[in-house]
Amino acid sequence: MAKELAPIVVFCYNRKDHLQQTIEALQLNVLAPESTLYIFSDGYRGERDRPQVGAVRQYLTSIAGFKKVSVSEAAQNLGLGKSVINGVTQVLALHKRVIVLEDDMLTTPDFLATMNELLDTYESRSDIFSVTGYAPPVRLPEDYDHDFYLAPRASSWGWGTWESSWRQADWGTENYRRLLKDPELKARFLAGGSDLWPMIYKQQHGITDSWAVRWCLSQAVSGAYGVYPVKSKVKNIGTDGSGTNFTFRTTAHDVGLTSERLLPDAGLMPDERVIRRFGAFYELPFYLKIKNRVKFGI
Repeated sequence: MAKELAPIVVFCYNRKDHLQQTIEALQLNVLAPESTLYIFSDGYRGERDRPQVGAVRQYLTSIAGFKKVSVSEAAQNLGLGKSVINGVTQVLALHKRVIVLEDDMLTTPDFLATMNELLDTYESRSDIFSVTGYAPPVRLPEDYDHDFYLAPRASSWGWGTWESSWRQADWGTENYRRLLKDPELKARFLAGGSDLWPMIYKQQHGITDSWAVRWCLSQAVSGAYGVYPVKSKVKNIGTDGSGTNFTFRTTAHDVGLTSERLLPDAGLMPDERVIRRFGAFYELPFYLKIKNRVKFGI
């Protein structure tokens, strides 16, 4: 276990019920009383959201069960992208590692223990950018016998990283310009899923505000991987159409949660079979490819 437990960072906006479930699940974690919790509450975007943001902030005053609770309330609406980039950077200026969740993540009671063990195990690996407790429903090879695997994509659902990795991220346009000129980089980037291409295009052209796709691209530029479990310690409850990113209902990413102990392997290496199946899971459906071509020319 880490000498200093990684602090937990939670980002929230206007969904008190989802946030409360997220916090209550974290409070059940065995390491919660020893962990510092940082919460970043974004400001309301319009008058319609003002009461909901107010309800969230009222709830934040009641949160206990952690070593320390620090709440930051934005005076204006920053949007998720800027909130995450600023918040994680702020916390990593104080700590060398971090565990990050948004306000719609249920976690198992051993989630924090698993994440801290992963952050310990892979801290010295320059080819690993991030770790996660979320296991997307990818059909892995039947003979795959590790509890974790490497994938050419970073997860934004219950994830962790180190200050040394985060500082390598490019939140501007340099990596994107390189991506357009470098076929090898593009192939490495899209090995994590063909859906990443329209995501980075839309972000760079101001259509969306995704911090996560820029994080994935930074990982690809570094030739690094994310560490994923074969069984999930995280469940997203925000794919019900209530979020600012998932504005539609979907069950494509639904997973069950496991209390089984998962053991990281310090020498874990990429498995091309796993990477192919991982990329196939995130393959963009044909109708969305047509939509993007017609609407955006991509």
